[in-house]
Amino acid sequence: MSFITVKNLWKEYGDQVVLENLNLSVNQGEFCTLVGASGCGKSTFLKMLLGQETLSRGELLLEGNAFPGEPDRNRGIVFQRYSVFPHLTVRQNVLLGLELEQSPLMGKLFSSARSEALKDVDAILKSVGLAHAANKWPHELSGGMQQRLAIAQSFVMKPRILLLDEPFGALDPGIRGDMHELILKLWRDTGTTIFMVTHDLYEGFHLGTRLLVFDKVRNDPQQPEAYGATITYDLPIGQTDPQTYESIETSVSKTARNLST
Repeated sequence: MSFITVKNLWKEYGDQVVLENLNLSVNQGEFCTLVGASGCGKSTFLKMLLGQETLSRGELLLEGNAFPGEPDRNRGIVFQRYSVFPHLTVRQNVLLGLELEQSPLMGKLFSSARSEALKDVDAILKSVGLAHAANKWPHELSGGMQQRLAIAQSFVMKPRILLLDEPFGALDPGIRGDMHELILKLWRDTGTTIFMVTHDLYEGFHLGTRLLVFDKVRNDPQQPEAYGATITYDLPIGQTDPQTYESIETSVSKTARNLST
């Protein structure tokens, strides 16, 4: 049995079809990158995996059972915009998730429970290269450091699934390279199943084990919302020839033009 199974999945908002007939089987520990034109449903699919959106038709299964209807600790997410709390230090930002989970009413841990939680916090801060900045405020951090903090917030919860929605899109190329190395290291160390949306086709091929291309293959100029996107390529990374790469680039560009008209 696969870890995540998607069967004939559709997502519709009234008469607007966003996703149609998605079929996918993902094993635990895979790293899937999602590429495609803006507006073709990649982020919507992430929200469905997170539990923020419900499916319209079909099945979305986790180990053979329906996905939980609401976000939980087993699913973490990192956005392009840094999801950190400006009034908390780096260490407090990472600790907060553990406090809210273990003490939902008070939002605070005390005594041995706090000491154990802080051990996990300090370990993940060391893993993401922020141990030296534990007592700094978010505004004192660079963009790359703030994104490291956002990643630490997710990984400290030990999620089984991590969802990345263009997490490195706002970073300079040099910093993005460092972040690529970081996320690959954390993925290898933890075995977390990762889905990452990116608009950078090179990034999509460079990271992870599998490339999923979302494309709107059916298009009606008279009814542009009548059809949705589906997965047109599902490729093991490292086994893609240059001709296929060029075909994907052409497909994504064509879809972008269709969605903008």
